[in-house]
Amino acid sequence: MLGRTVPDVTLKTRVRDESVGGPNPFRWQDVHTGELFAGRRAVVFALPGAFTPTCTTEQCPAYERSYDDLTAAGADDVYCLSVNDAFVMYQWGKHLGLNKVKLLPDGSGDFTRRMGMLIHKDHLGFGDRSWRYAMVVDDGKIVAWFEEPGINDAGQDDDPYGESSPEKVLEWLKGNPAK
Repeated sequence: MLGRTVPDVTLKTRVRDESVGGPNPFRWQDVHTGELFAGRRAVVFALPGAFTPTCTTEQCPAYERSYDDLTAAGADDVYCLSVNDAFVMYQWGKHLGLNKVKLLPDGSGDFTRRMGMLIHKDHLGFGDRSWRYAMVVDDGKIVAWFEEPGINDAGQDDDPYGESSPEKVLEWLKGNPAK
């Protein structure tokens, strides 16, 4: 993964737009990952799903708490990516009270598939999901990679979390300042 360019795919997002009016003032906005990660250093962490136990109680809140430390160590922004649609990601962010971490909905799994991290969680009724990982992206290139061990889609219920924690990413950032 190191040195590889992140996939350039279009993510379908929803953004608040008061000009829309009504009780749901949101409009669709395409986010092109090639543009999103160009010319900047980003921390991206991917997880199996919004509202799932480890993602909701541990990983996403830990990145939200660590956001200021991650940006102080050189990250321009921190993104959470999941194979969920924009509506689910929005409600999950609201549920978690996220103010800093930005959520990226990979509803069709295109980004995750091209990263080689798409797994099948059919045994849990989830369908295709992302394996848990984190990365540091400099100007579109992967410069640090943190993958949980044991990637599989063979029906195992293991859901490891540790290698992709914000503490591991922060340690790397502190030792590798942006150029």
